[in-house]
Amino acid sequence: MKTVIFACVHNAGRSQMAAAFFNTLADPSRARAVSAGTEPGTRIHPEVLEVMREVGIDLSAAQPQKLTEGLAARADLLITMGCGERCPYVPGLRRDDWPLRDPKGLQLDAVREIRDKVKKRVEDLLRSEAG
Repeated sequence: MKTVIFACVHNAGRSQMAAAFFNTLADPSRARAVSAGTEPGTRIHPEVLEVMREVGIDLSAAQPQKLTEGLAARADLLITMGCGERCPYVPGLRRDDWPLRDPKGLQLDAVREIRDKVKKRVEDLLRSEAG
């Protein structure tokens, strides 16, 4: 089984959305996603909870977690979320960066736009990995 880590700094927005979409859309016998952050926050951003609930995904039980060496060692791919120099780097791990705006504190329409971009990128990733 392949494991993809979606990571950002606080693990409270983009990376949580990406992992949730991945785990909803991927074949669970072939791949799974986890999300993590280099400096995890204390909770998922409320605006992220709301826009994900709109598409039938409940993140209310999700908790930000730290990206540890142990977590990274079990992964096949690390996707960072446009956090620049603060993005995690794991030597030897295949990495991609999705330059997406941080949804924290934004109006719901802007967060929905980010959500939809995340979903499209996850769909594209799943298509490319399957092919």
